[in-house]
Amino acid sequence: MPRNAAPEAPEEPPLSRRLAPAHPPSSLEKAITILTSLSAAREPMSLAELSRTTRLPKTTVYRLLGVLCRRGLAQRIGVDYAVGGQLATLAGPGSRMVPGARRLVLPHLIRLYELTRQTVNLAVPRGLEVSYVERVYGHSRVSSPSDEVDRAPLHCTATGKVLLAFGNELNAALREHAFSEHGALRRMTRRTLVGWAALDRELCAVRRQGVAYSREEFAEGVVCAAAPVFGPDGRISMAVGVACPSPTAPSAEIADMVKRTAHAISASLLRSLSGAAVRPQPDGFPASFL
Repeated sequence: MPRNAAPEAPEEPPLSRRLAPAHPPSSLEKAITILTSLSAAREPMSLAELSRTTRLPKTTVYRLLGVLCRRGLAQRIGVDYAVGGQLATLAGPGSRMVPGARRLVLPHLIRLYELTRQTVNLAVPRGLEVSYVERVYGHSRVSSPSDEVDRAPLHCTATGKVLLAFGNELNAALREHAFSEHGALRRMTRRTLVGWAALDRELCAVRRQGVAYSREEFAEGVVCAAAPVFGPDGRISMAVGVACPSPTAPSAEIADMVKRTAHAISASLLRSLSGAAVRPQPDGFPASFL
């Protein structure tokens, strides 16, 4: 070979090898994809919807959902699926709110606490429960079974009633789940509304008055008032509530403060977030709240 000859270029691999796809995703990656889709959904998703959004075969999605449901990372609601409570537990405590919303909401909650000197809660739905994503309270905080877990049932809490009254899909999902299980609502105290007719009358009053009450229905000695917060798309996104010890039951003045606070938060969200892309969906909730 001549001394100044250029070295031969390495042989290029066949076209079939160069165009070969990357390694197929593992079962773990597929499960993560499913959980990501469930977390991004504003309402429970069907098997067909999950298969379409994840681009995974229905049989694969069904098999992995079985594992996720058994471990509490997902849950079945009727024939649909949603994020399970265990996922929130693994994530640990902390607010899960729409990016940029906390700085808008928190000053209103603090002001409501200053006016009432009672425990102030900001709640969103998580699965078929209320999830408290923000709380403001003082040394005399009223004690509740939700204190350690930041979750509570929908049907016997003021914030839950608000979410049910203005969220038709959530209402239907709870009803379907209850009927598929035992047909009745769970009794928490002797004052809990366990009949659907009684709850429906209560929810009609909530829609008419714009405020919901819980009178020792979730915990003895605890009464609450709550009002809805609507997002820029006009759909309910949160509920603001005030919890008091029963001797100081929420007065008409406190209920009015709660309503005015909820209206002020709705207006703040509309002004600040309406410029962001909002995709309206029927009676759902932003996934980043869940």
